[in-house]
Amino acid sequence: MFAKRQGLIIWLYNLKNTKMLRRFGNVHFVSKRMKYAVIYCNQSELEDLSEKLESLPFVKRVEPSYKPFLKTEFENAKPDKAKEYDYRLGL
Repeated sequence: MFAKRQGLIIWLYNLKNTKMLRRFGNVHFVSKRMKYAVIYCNQSELEDLSEKLESLPFVKRVEPSYKPFLKTEFENAKPDKAKEYDYRLGL
């Protein structure tokens, strides 16, 4: 149904050519101070796009985002006793 998406962090030498990045994917964010851009593309096209982007003269380096591979379900190992007491009282 939906294509799996992943972000690419693109470090730039200058910001003049950031409009050109639109042709490779959806530009999500551009940092003027740190000179990088974040674009989203399909995971199946990720390797080809990163090679194309690295060959551009205004690109320093390209890094993939690891967000799709991180565990987002967190477990609390030790519950807080004060909160547990409040829940029993119905506060």
